[in-house]
Amino acid sequence: MFREMRRKKQALAREDCARLLRTEKRGALSMIGDMGYPYTIPVNFYYDEDENTIYFHCAREGHKIDALKACEKACFTVWDSGTQEPGEWWFHVESVVAFCRAELVPTDDKTRVMEKLRRLGAKYFPTEEKTNREIEEFAPRVQLVALHIEHLTGKHVREK
Repeated sequence: MFREMRRKKQALAREDCARLLRTEKRGALSMIGDMGYPYTIPVNFYYDEDENTIYFHCAREGHKIDALKACEKACFTVWDSGTQEPGEWWFHVESVVAFCRAELVPTDDKTRVMEKLRRLGAKYFPTEEKTNREIEEFAPRVQLVALHIEHLTGKHVREK
């Protein structure tokens, strides 16, 4: 169903893909937007390894929500900032591409929404107290989105 990676020698192991999804702070979410144009935006996210699902939150209306309602298929890409060999100009970069099906998590599923928002907040906020304050203020207005990963690939590239 999904294409095989062409340069298999550069493929990342599943554990390395999971590591990137756990540790990187931002990813690019790609969907089919208005008039069939690709629509890609950066998002903060949390990866639930046990569920093999990426979570992010957004407003309850807008281009992103309309696109995901029109077509549940999405692509999510994450990459690191790369490393350089001493004295060289090129970077070694690792990236992950996840082909997903999006689910708009029902807002009335409060237990699930709050659990995932807390995990998302723990990734970005310095304290649990700060996470709880943010959730208390903004949770009533957010839409939680789950990206259920159907196919995942990772790659190590030397940009030379």
